[in-house]
Amino acid sequence: MKTVFMVAEKPSLAASLATILSNGKNTSRKGFNGACSVHEWQGTFFTVPARFKMTSVCGHVLGVDFISKYNNWDRVDPVELFSCQIEKKEAMPKLKMPYFLAQEAKGADNLVLWLDCDKEGENICFEVMGAVASSIIGNVFSDSVTYRAKFSAITEKDIKAAFNSLGHPNENEARSVDARQELDLRIGCAFTRFQTKFFQGRYGDLDSSLISYGPCQTPTLGFCVQRHDAIQTFKPESYWCVQVTITTKDNQDVSLDWQRVRSFDKEVANLFLQIVKEQKQAKVESVVSKEKSKVRPPALNTVELMRVASSGLGMGPHHAMQIAERLYIQGYISYPRTETTRYPENFDLLGTLRQQQNNPDWGDEVKEILSNGINRPKSGHDAGDHPPITPMKSASRHELDGDSWKLYDYITRHFIGTLAKDCKYLTTTATMVINGEVFSVSGKTLLDAGFTTIMTWQALGKNEIVPNLTENEVVPIKEAKLTEHQTSPPDYLTESELITLMEKHGIGTDASIPVHINNISQRNYVTVTAGRKLQPTTLGIVLVHGYQKIDQELVLPTMRSALEEQLNLIAVGKANFQDVLKHTVEIFKLKFQYFVKNIDAMDQLFEVSFSPLSASGKAHSRCGKCRRYMKYIQAKPARLHCSHCDETFSVPQNGIIKLFKELKCPLDDFELLCWTMGNKGKSFVFCPYCYNNPPFKEMKKGSGCNACVHPTCSYSLNSNGVCNCAECEFGVMVLDPSSGPKWKLGCNKCDTIINLFDDAQKVSILEDSCDCGAQTAHVEYKPEKSRLPQGATEATGCPFCHPDFARLVDRPKAAVISRPRVFRGGRGGRGGSRGGRGGRGRPPKDKMAALAAYFV
Repeated sequence: MKTVFMVAEKPSLAASLATILSNGKNTSRKGFNGACSVHEWQGTFFTVPARFKMTSVCGHVLGVDFISKYNNWDRVDPVELFSCQIEKKEAMPKLKMPYFLAQEAKGADNLVLWLDCDKEGENICFEVMGAVASSIIGNVFSDSVTYRAKFSAITEKDIKAAFNSLGHPNENEARSVDARQELDLRIGCAFTRFQTKFFQGRYGDLDSSLISYGPCQTPTLGFCVQRHDAIQTFKPESYWCVQVTITTKDNQDVSLDWQRVRSFDKEVANLFLQIVKEQKQAKVESVVSKEKSKVRPPALNTVELMRVASSGLGMGPHHAMQIAERLYIQGYISYPRTETTRYPENFDLLGTLRQQQNNPDWGDEVKEILSNGINRPKSGHDAGDHPPITPMKSASRHELDGDSWKLYDYITRHFIGTLAKDCKYLTTTATMVINGEVFSVSGKTLLDAGFTTIMTWQALGKNEIVPNLTENEVVPIKEAKLTEHQTSPPDYLTESELITLMEKHGIGTDASIPVHINNISQRNYVTVTAGRKLQPTTLGIVLVHGYQKIDQELVLPTMRSALEEQLNLIAVGKANFQDVLKHTVEIFKLKFQYFVKNIDAMDQLFEVSFSPLSASGKAHSRCGKCRRYMKYIQAKPARLHCSHCDETFSVPQNGIIKLFKELKCPLDDFELLCWTMGNKGKSFVFCPYCYNNPPFKEMKKGSGCNACVHPTCSYSLNSNGVCNCAECEFGVMVLDPSSGPKWKLGCNKCDTIINLFDDAQKVSILEDSCDCGAQTAHVEYKPEKSRLPQGATEATGCPFCHPDFARLVDRPKAAVISRPRVFRGGRGGRGGSRGGRGGRGRPPKDKMAALAAYFV
């Protein structure tokens, strides 16, 4: 029997597809990676009996990155990133997705890909094909082996229709995504690394840990700063209006609108006022009524959905799209990423509408539309991708949580509104003349609410009272006066307005627009204020102004929109992948070199807005080179700065940094510090110099003393390591010498903590080891605080096995003490085979001898 292997984009989607395709008769099991399930059933594939296996990925299988040697910010000149080698790496290494797919696909005859139907989905198709190439029988890149399912909704009708009309993956679309990924990586990383290192090494109050640049992100920020600049440079002007109030025959006071609207010259305005005041009555020249329509909306696409979510529902576009995707996977709506606003000719409008006729919120309106007959929707734009966003089944407010319901409610009402009548109303305008000056008053009367009965937010306001006036009537003037006003500046851009600008200028795609807006907010370039307005921060403003001083094209939308056009040409097979890549990389490389050469122009703006490192922070601990106090700068990213040596040292983030007993590192004489998350959190001792410049090849940058393999230092891993961590693969549980009297062991790789020996005066780790693999400990108590049996003041033994310690140590999982003792090497010496460290043996006489012994 033939085996068909199927892959969806998300685990929940795979479960839904398997249920539909198997008619609910599939069996399920959890995949070995813990994230994906495998669903199996039997059926037919192209009329041949087949066994089906359906599983999923979790988004992209692979991500593009530089080879490892180019990921060291300190050793690589950013300009090299434009030409250095890149590679595809696992997007989520913990899930082992390529191996998982390869194992599950073994022996399969065919591959059917149910990835999202957009360019990113096409790209993931080829990632999956690459992962299973060696497992599938036959050539996975052959059209007779691999098939592609195209669908827009998770309904039985759509899914089975897709299964019965399988196509093939589109390599051109996948390649266009590869090009975008590579360009964004090279351009973004080069600029980001350079400006982050340049500015964070000079200013102490920069409120961002990463000063990023992105080919889409930066023009997006540029729009926000452009509006900010317009507000700052706005100069208000005074203007005056002639305001007249008449009294109708019904004794109703009515204010009139001046045909000239306003005058910016007060003397001229006064002149008109005097002309009006010469008359005591106004003559009605005409009363005209016209029927007008407010047309129903076109079908809903992604950009309009994001706009309304931000301006009307109070949701950020990124959050709104996450909810829309969840509603799609649950089968409530059609695919939410589409640029199309025109329903296909064969779209079942009537069937989709009938599903809503019993809904308690809008069922009555739907029944009325069905009884009167649906109106053909407005003709919109057909982008050739997916149908517009529509509801796929009826839901009540009790089925969905708050934001999910709000979004579903809008999508459904919008769909119903596209099939309803236009809103019709009558406008009545009365025109009056006072000594040659023309005034008017208008009112509206609703004739047919049409689609506004369902899209209530679009409804007309309460009927504006139409004054009882007739042609040639003369009415008395109650009051005529001059009112003074001022022009007002524009407001900050709303997310909705920004989305419109991004769409207009071709910045990003319907899928990436919310990501770019979310990025500039997370990077602290803008803050989202009331009404979801985007107000640039000082950093965001300085960055954009800096780009404008050096090279305007870095922040203008024209460069990105031109690139998007090139990428679209790749997608339709009209441009060569390598040619577009080579040309674009070369342009941005030249721009980067010019930017680096002229960075002083941007630095001048930073000098005005931010404080230099030498003027930031408070005296904290001594530098090992000059013995002067370094300053601790708390603004993110927290760091230490020695103004005498003009050096900056990174420190662990998101915790408290304090001196550790005024002790010095035996390697460099820098004062040891302690990083802590509080009594119940993790903490460790570290040397600021070693943290930034690891002294041993086994140590990674950003390591504390709990990972240091110094052979004699009493605060190193070599002196305080106890046992392997049960929660992670390579971690070691190390005694935290700064934690007393609330002593604890902390893993030097993960956040695992073991509390032990509360109130002990001293705890030390010994050379001897227990049969379980852990090192023994010596504990000393003051007589009045002893917790040992019979008031003993000291004891020695394995923290996990010694009977006297049973009450004093949090019992770890069995795996902690059952795993082989690999972090200590030699005969009782620390160092072990994993890191290749030597045994400790007898302690050398001095520091240099210790280092010599270690390296030998």
